[in-house]
Amino acid sequence: MKKYLLFDLDGTLTDPMVGITSSVAYALEAFGIHEEDHRKLIPFIGPPLTDSFEEFYGFSHEDALRAVEKYREYFSDRGIFENRVYEGIVPMLKTLKESGRINILATSKPTVYAERIVERFGLSQYLDGVQGSELDGSRVKKGDVIRFALKRNRIANLEETVMVGDRKHDILGAHEAGIEAVGVLFGYGSREELAAA
Repeated sequence: MKKYLLFDLDGTLTDPMVGITSSVAYALEAFGIHEEDHRKLIPFIGPPLTDSFEEFYGFSHEDALRAVEKYREYFSDRGIFENRVYEGIVPMLKTLKESGRINILATSKPTVYAERIVERFGLSQYLDGVQGSELDGSRVKKGDVIRFALKRNRIANLEETVMVGDRKHDILGAHEAGIEAVGVLFGYGSREELAAA
């Protein structure tokens, strides 16, 4: 078994559907787009937000950045905790830590939010590091986050390291960083999406 385990957050350790889709709907309202069915916003879970506003709603890059600001108005106070830990995650992380594994969070979510989430839901005690993106939009691509996590945690042996995630971005980012990846099917990516990546 690998020694260093990098975990995605959204769709892998926690189910953030309510918080993320409500935050996206709030942001879209600011642009006059009313989306009643929040299930249509599920594709926003996982990828960088700016990319999603551009891809799914045709926003210009400037409008996508403004939409992310609106998203954060809702998310930072309410949406962040409209979230739940998947069943079995806490005992899994606890068992891994007790067996000497190094558990690290590697998420495209801003680090400041990720730290609040893992603290709130009691996951921080099982994590040896929390690495994410910055609020200024830097280090948002998963490959960049993974490389940063490897450097920050002084992980040199890539063969002893694996990335665990639920979307293609996790798999592709792991490959970019030179590590293996494991896809989980209880999150928001399909078997087809993960296999193709």
